[in-house]
Amino acid sequence: MALLPVKQFHRCVERYGGEHKVKSFSCMDQFLALAFAQLTYRESLRDIEGLPARHATTPLSHGFPLPLVSPQYLANSNEQRDWRIYADFAQTLIAEARALYAHEAFGLALEETVFALDSTVIDLCLALFPWAPYERSKAAVKVHTLLDLRGSIPSYIHISGARTSDVSGSIICPCNPAPSTSWTAAISLQAALRRWPKRLCSRRPAPVPT
Repeated sequence: MALLPVKQFHRCVERYGGEHKVKSFSCMDQFLALAFAQLTYRESLRDIEGLPARHATTPLSHGFPLPLVSPQYLANSNEQRDWRIYADFAQTLIAEARALYAHEAFGLALEETVFALDSTVIDLCLALFPWAPYERSKAAVKVHTLLDLRGSIPSYIHISGARTSDVSGSIICPCNPAPSTSWTAAISLQAALRRWPKRLCSRRPAPVPT
C-alpha cells in the first residue's frame, strides 16, 4: 500500500466531492477495505466485518493500515459515494502498471500492443438486482475486459447486460493505434472488425484528469 499514488487518489476524491461532510470512514478507508477484501476473497459484507481483528497478526495484514470496518458504513459508502472516484484512480494505477511492463517480452515478436478481449457473466440475485434480468429466476451482468498481454493488465472494462453479445461488447472497448487484438469465446473476428468504428481504432483511451 505504500506504493499507492496517494496524491492522485486524493485528487480523484476532491474532483467528485467524495468526502463532503464525512466525519469517519474516509474514501481511503473504503478503498483499503475493498482492496483487502478482494485480495483475501471476501464474498459478502458480513464476511468483511471485523477484518482488522481477524487479520491483525497475520501476514495478510502487512502493508494494510486496515480501518475498523462496519458493514453498514461500507454499504452506505458503496451506495452513496461517486463510483467515478475509484474508476479514475483505477485508470491511474493501470497507466503506471502498463508503463512498468511496456518492454516486457511475452513470447511474440511484436512491437505493437497486444490485447485479448474476453467476457464473463456474473450471476446476481434477481430480488436485489431486478434491473439486470437474465433468466426467469436470476439476474446477471456481463463484464467485457480488454487485457494488455504485456503484464496481463486490464486496460478497459465495460459492464453490460448479460444478454449483450461479445461482438457488441467489443465495439464499445477502445484500443490503441495499430494494436493486435485476440478475440476469445469464439467471436467472429471478421464480423467484429466490420462493425468496429474506425474512430475507436484511431485514438487512445481518454486520459484521466490530474
